[in-house]
Amino acid sequence: MTFQRARSEEQREARRRAILDTAAAMLDEMPVAELSLNELSRRVGLAKSNVLRYFESREAVLLELLDDFLGRWLVELEGELAEGIEAGATAEVRAAQLADVLSRSLADRTVLCDLFGAQGGVLERNVSVEVVKRHKRASLARLDAMTALLRRHVPELGDGAQLFCLMCLASSGALSAYVPPPPSVLAAYAEEPALAALNLEMPETLRVAFTAMLLGVVPRT
Repeated sequence: MTFQRARSEEQREARRRAILDTAAAMLDEMPVAELSLNELSRRVGLAKSNVLRYFESREAVLLELLDDFLGRWLVELEGELAEGIEAGATAEVRAAQLADVLSRSLADRTVLCDLFGAQGGVLERNVSVEVVKRHKRASLARLDAMTALLRRHVPELGDGAQLFCLMCLASSGALSAYVPPPPSVLAAYAEEPALAALNLEMPETLRVAFTAMLLGVVPRT
């Protein structure tokens, strides 16, 4: 892919979108840690210096992708919650159903979880204050949307809903670093089965963690 010089605002936006779309496609092939600016530039058909005209760093690209992926997930999550939570059930039942839907939904989105896992330790460490502020404003808007969505189905979450949402996203990011285990770890589990107690399965571990968090927030009968 090669580009002519972008002269209009529409052309510049198309260039930015092409960079983001190319990075998103790369994340289907490799973890966040392996995505390099050099390879991104090569695949998008631009010199590295030209990519840096649109995004100040690799991390700036990935932060914007994180917001994109999070927004798309929330749109899909709305339907998943509507289908998976019984409106007339007790608060305890709805809380359990919420934990089940959230854990399965996040476990199915490995790229989003990988981005969350890299956010604090990597992605926010090579960007300017302006990029951080823009990212945090977008994140806050997404968090507000997620909080409102969860409270629609489990209003008993009350003032704890926002913190619960934050902990869900942070937990999914932290767990993604261990799933799937590398070949050497899998081999160790196979040779010494007792060690497999440390082998975490993404959906079930998230479900248990989310349920435990909800037990501290939702009133029980």
